[in-house]
Amino acid sequence: MIKNICIIGAGFSGISTARTLKALNYGITVYEKEPDVGGVWAASRRYPGVNTQDSKSTYALPDYPMPDDYPEWPSGQQVQEYLQNYVDLRGLTENIQLNTEVIKATFDQNQWAITTAASQADGNIQESTELFDYLIIGNGVYSVPSIPQFPGADEFVAAGGIICHTSEFIDKKQAKDKHVLVVGYGKSSCDVANELTDTASSTTVVARQLIWKVPKMVGNVINNKHFFATRLSEALFPYVHPNGVDRFFQGIGNPLRKFILRSLQFVIEKQMKFKELDLYPNTTFEAIARSTISQVSGDFYKKFVAGELKIKKNTQIVQLNGNQAELANGEVLPADIIICGTGWRQECSFLDDQLMQKIVDEQGNFRLYRAILPVGVPRLAFNGYNSSLYTQMNCHAASLWLADYLNDGVKLPTTEQQNHSIDERLAWLEARTEGKHSKGTSMIPFTLHYVDDLLNDMGMNLTAFTRFKQWFGVVKPSDYAKILPDLQEKYKLKTDK
Repeated sequence: MIKNICIIGAGFSGISTARTLKALNYGITVYEKEPDVGGVWAASRRYPGVNTQDSKSTYALPDYPMPDDYPEWPSGQQVQEYLQNYVDLRGLTENIQLNTEVIKATFDQNQWAITTAASQADGNIQESTELFDYLIIGNGVYSVPSIPQFPGADEFVAAGGIICHTSEFIDKKQAKDKHVLVVGYGKSSCDVANELTDTASSTTVVARQLIWKVPKMVGNVINNKHFFATRLSEALFPYVHPNGVDRFFQGIGNPLRKFILRSLQFVIEKQMKFKELDLYPNTTFEAIARSTISQVSGDFYKKFVAGELKIKKNTQIVQLNGNQAELANGEVLPADIIICGTGWRQECSFLDDQLMQKIVDEQGNFRLYRAILPVGVPRLAFNGYNSSLYTQMNCHAASLWLADYLNDGVKLPTTEQQNHSIDERLAWLEARTEGKHSKGTSMIPFTLHYVDDLLNDMGMNLTAFTRFKQWFGVVKPSDYAKILPDLQEKYKLKTDK
């Protein structure tokens, strides 16, 4: 019988999982290696200028809206404070052990032995091992920074240079009077570059490939959530299992689909003046579904026009020499600090190699049924390995599905059918993202399709009328607030007041 559950990570995935399982009377312990909750929003990982890509009305948990006095796009600190307030409100503080890293997890005789290393106030590390009936890994897909191996890096660092990931660059003062190169063209790279122009001696973005950037206000008039947070917006892109409307847009409605996307591309292109700036992406706007959608970072392009920052496009660093960086296009730039917004590695170093071989394939893709369960591995689940535009909604839905599964509500298909479903999903991701699916964990932009899959498995999806409203209106997380109380009622548990 499953009673005590270990959860690794206190970001959105870990917190939403803890909230749901505690509401269903499970004993839970959450281990978080950082000194505060928040995951990517924790203070130790917040780079200068970080804020959400999503508006506060969409980037929230269903039973707790973000405060009215928050700006439309909250800062990283505000998101962390929101999550801390949620933890306090839902009585989860006593269940979370901060400054505690899981260093080993082994399974034997239907129990997990979880070994942790806890940082003490005196600086000492205390190791201990606890037994649990079930393990849920919620460390997220943004847990291990990925930094390129630049030739000459050792000499560059030895001479006083700094090479780090955006998540590791948290002190803006480090850039004072320095020549800074920011590698990458995603949101974190452009956020950092935009923030450092008033501090660094020079700021240059080195972009191997230009991608589409979406303004917060499309046409300087309409909040972009009206274009990207509806069922209609998702239906414009092919899903692994298309429904009726999806099939329409991929069939006889394809001309309409292309017209909508081209119209949006035209408006954004003219608004941002990408052609005039010689920063036009070499793909169509439809490529945002290849995990490359990114919101404009503050005054990034205004600063580019003003010469406050530079962009070296379609190139990369090929050699570091002293305090200089040589680019593939032959240019040589002064460099004191190199900040890399170059993605993440998906790792679970606390699991042994034999177990990981059952979880990932030869390419390192996570083979998880419904992006939650590894096939044939008992008493182990993942949450947060389903990144999308509104990952917090995916995490919440996955926690509900998992809770229902633990109570024998969700019935799994056969092992063969689970593996077939995983194969289909990975093949779909590979084709539509050109391999850029973060080892099977990124499913941009499909939040609502994925949530539907999970809730349909549970037989607890929203009403047809509510789903109809979501086709043209912005999807509100609060639309899903009633499902947890319904799940408690299903199992005759006391609901929250």
